Amino acid sequence: MAKKAKTEKATEKPVESLEKDLGRVPPGVSTEDTQRTPMALSEASQVEDRLKNDFRLFLFVIWQHIGLPDPTPLQYDLAHFMAHGPNKKCIEAFRGVGKSFIAAAYVLWRLWKDPQLKILVVSASKNRADNFTTFAMRLVNEVPILQHLKPRPEQRQSKIEFDVAPAIADQSPSVKSVGITGQLTGTRADIIISDDVEVLNNSATSDMREKLLERTREYSAILKPLPDAQIIYLGTPQTEDSIYAKIPETFTTRIWPARVPNSKQADTYGQHLAPYVSKMLGNKEAGVPTDPLRFDENDLIAREAEYGKAGFALQFMLNTQLSDLERFPLKVKDLIIMDTQVERAPMKVEWLPDPDRECRDLHNVGMAGDRMFYAAGYSSEWGDYTGSVLAIDPAGRGKDETGYAVVKMLNGQLFVRQCGGLQGGYDDQTLQRLALIAKEENVNKVVIEANFGDGMFTRLFTPVISKVHKVSIEEVKHSTQKERRIIDTLEPVMARHKLIIDKKVISDDWHSVQPYDSSTRISKMLVYQLTRITYDRGSLKHDDRLDALAMGVNYWTEQMSRDADRGIRESNQKALDAELKSFINSALGRKNYGPQHRTWMKR
Repeated sequence: MAKKAKTEKATEKPVESLEKDLGRVPPGVSTEDTQRTPMALSEASQVEDRLKNDFRLFLFVIWQHIGLPDPTPLQYDLAHFMAHGPNKKCIEAFRGVGKSFIAAAYVLWRLWKDPQLKILVVSASKNRADNFTTFAMRLVNEVPILQHLKPRPEQRQSKIEFDVAPAIADQSPSVKSVGITGQLTGTRADIIISDDVEVLNNSATSDMREKLLERTREYSAILKPLPDAQIIYLGTPQTEDSIYAKIPETFTTRIWPARVPNSKQADTYGQHLAPYVSKMLGNKEAGVPTDPLRFDENDLIAREAEYGKAGFALQFMLNTQLSDLERFPLKVKDLIIMDTQVERAPMKVEWLPDPDRECRDLHNVGMAGDRMFYAAGYSSEWGDYTGSVLAIDPAGRGKDETGYAVVKMLNGQLFVRQCGGLQGGYDDQTLQRLALIAKEENVNKVVIEANFGDGMFTRLFTPVISKVHKVSIEEVKHSTQKERRIIDTLEPVMARHKLIIDKKVISDDWHSVQPYDSSTRISKMLVYQLTRITYDRGSLKHDDRLDALAMGVNYWTEQMSRDADRGIRESNQKALDAELKSFINSALGRKNYGPQHRTWMKR
């Protein structure tokens, strides 16, 4: 191990020196051999040796060929670790840094040096894996110094797999691409590149992440038992419970965040923070871009606004160490999940985080270890809801949804019958759908957020709902910070386990976001918003569904002081009083006894 570290250090050069070297790369490297003079050929031979010894120089040539700007110092640092780091490594770098492009160049660099290598590229999907192989194949066909690698007619050459010309006959192709859910067994490889196998689509829930991690464990069985065989993870964490935080300790992880971390953030990275970034800690102010040539301050500010603070922390700061879980105060374990009815509910519902009652049949996109549980039980006494409110958060701008929630109250408990989001804001289809929800749930109050459009939504919605369901409408305006208002409304109710969610709400929450683009799908889910909100302004990319829920809960907050047990006692006493009155009437032989009939006791 020490020997490898020594080799890495000996190979590394200062970036400034490397830039000077790159300036002396002769044109002959990137032009047709037929145009070289004998002197140029000799010079090209020397350059070829340098290219084979330093992957960064080879990367520069590939970048020039495909018309990209020169690699940045951070990209050079990442490329150097990819080529000269340990054989088992995990490279975590911020989204957009070009990991896959660098990996494609690395595959060709290794085959250029040793055409007998077998390389397997695994991606999140078959389409993405095929794109990797297609890109590599095009470079083989187009880059002059790689022309001798072009497959011969009898060799494999497709977007799934291809051979290089000097490769001897073998069952395995020189390069093969496969999706992580595809056929991994039966393949043998000298190098396995796991290229962004974790995406939102396959890592949203704990069960999905466990299955994904199990698939990656097959790499060791596929890898050839050779001392120089390699497994390289390339990735950007998609969840706080990322599989990249769970790879075996035999791997060396190196992390390149988009901003220079502060001292607290640096502690969470520990020894995994790239030395290139570590050197900036004392020399640069915390928060400045680590790669300003790729993303400058304005770029990062725009992306933080787009992804939200939680999403930016994951995909650009690569922070999966949630040692400060108190920042996320709302947890699904405090909810009660059960089937509910439209008109009636139990007077008291019991909460208990019993593993046997875990909602394993529902998609849980909450934090790692935060589980949902079904009701532990409920009273035999049932009653009609005290009331039912439909809360609406109209779409503001851009890709916002119109959030809605139907919240009903009984005996100090809140029952969430429906909660979701509708694409669009003021269109007839959205207004009609909300009116039908109000009718189906027999709501007696509609509460509408009036901050956007100065009451325009209410004016448009009133004539629509009046034709379907007679109900009073109330507008509310909020002047406090949204995140604080939502948390302060929901946290006390959830902490007392008084918020009961219909099972169908959780199920529909998952299915309703599937039509959206994969990059925004999970962030639109109610459960995701609930568990990722913090007191930080702009902590969520989308909050429409959660805001509607908070509005519905807030409507009933003032009436939630009644204790559930006291409510049952009052209900039982009322029933007893009715029985006693009935007994007295029967004993006196009176029918239709009431205040209008005078008895002998009053005469």
